[in-house]
Amino acid sequence: MKRAFFLEEQSFLKGPRARWRELKYTIGVVIQFTKGFRALHFVGSCVTIFGSARFKEDHQFYKIARELASELSQLGYTIMTGGGPGIMEAANRGAKDVNGLSIGCNIVLPHEQSPNKYLDKYVDIEYFFVRKELLRKYSFAFIVMPGGFGTLDEFFETVTLIQTKKTEPFPIVIMGLEYHKDLINHINMMAQTKTISTDDLKLILLTDSVQEAVNHIKEFSKTNIQLRNRYKPIWVLGESKT
Repeated sequence: MKRAFFLEEQSFLKGPRARWRELKYTIGVVIQFTKGFRALHFVGSCVTIFGSARFKEDHQFYKIARELASELSQLGYTIMTGGGPGIMEAANRGAKDVNGLSIGCNIVLPHEQSPNKYLDKYVDIEYFFVRKELLRKYSFAFIVMPGGFGTLDEFFETVTLIQTKKTEPFPIVIMGLEYHKDLINHINMMAQTKTISTDDLKLILLTDSVQEAVNHIKEFSKTNIQLRNRYKPIWVLGESKT
């Protein structure tokens, strides 16, 4: 089944196809969104932590992500990740360290990414763009830890949506200044050459400090938005919080 989804997405991206196949794909996307809505509707206000799946437990970035998630959980946020290993596992683990709520929005890949063991709840999503929208929809803030293409994809798409006012502003924090130094230099160069505004630089907090990241999110919540109440499940729809 997972292989079939992968092949179908490859086929979709090759260009025009028979109309019935395009309709079938569209219906599949709607089903994926509905699956995500049902799974994540009751999780409350999330802070999503992105980063590489490849860092092991003894790595400094793993330890930072775990500490950061613990601090945020104690403020009442649900910790959301991509649900896999590495930084994702560290963040989910940090939430569980302090009995916080730990959620995963896992992407289905040809070589299966297994959900980590620190999740209270997770949902498997077949399409990257559906997964990204779900992560944004339920997130109050994004933390960008060191990672690869996927991490940067999430970061740039999200900051573009805020820049163009397609979504309301919310905190985006980049952590790991040495790791991200070339990225930071490139962003500053874009501001210097006016391909972005200097005001756009204010959309991102750059820091190595867990406490500064936590305080930034905490202060934003005071002046911009309050933690959302968790909706109650409707039993006749087969909904539950677990």
